Amino acid sequence: MPKTFFTENEQQQLIEAIKAAELNTSGEIRLHVEPECSGDAYERALEVFGTLGMHATELHNGVLFYVAYDSHKLAIVGDKGIHEKVTQHFWDQEKELLVAHFKEGKYAEGLVKAITDAGEKLKKFFPYLQNDTNELSNEISYGGGTNE
Repeated sequence: MPKTFFTENEQQQLIEAIKAAELNTSGEIRLHVEPECSGDAYERALEVFGTLGMHATELHNGVLFYVAYDSHKLAIVGDKGIHEKVTQHFWDQEKELLVAHFKEGKYAEGLVKAITDAGEKLKKFFPYLQNDTNELSNEISYGGGTNE
């Protein structure tokens, strides 16, 4: 898939937001973008979560932001460690924030804000550890979508 949904500058802003969000936490954040999702976005996000190995973090504190731009779908998946700490209300708020930004065409801006918010929650419940390692890539992952 061509990485043209975000400009080069927006891609860099998103990667920097992920790095900054992870700076004060042992949590891990990923962003996956693809054009289409014909099925349920949350189910597809769970599939991507597994494909990216996000369940393998030591404290089960990974967060995936999933966007299928042509299908106008998104989902946020938090692994069980972080999901047990924050309420569903937090995830719903983040999704609403993204939808509001996306409706205005501000995809990167909305994602930067949501990634920052997730980093703050992760920092609260999973502070940076002295021996912390970056368990997952900070790069944006791209997919071709699914036709389930």
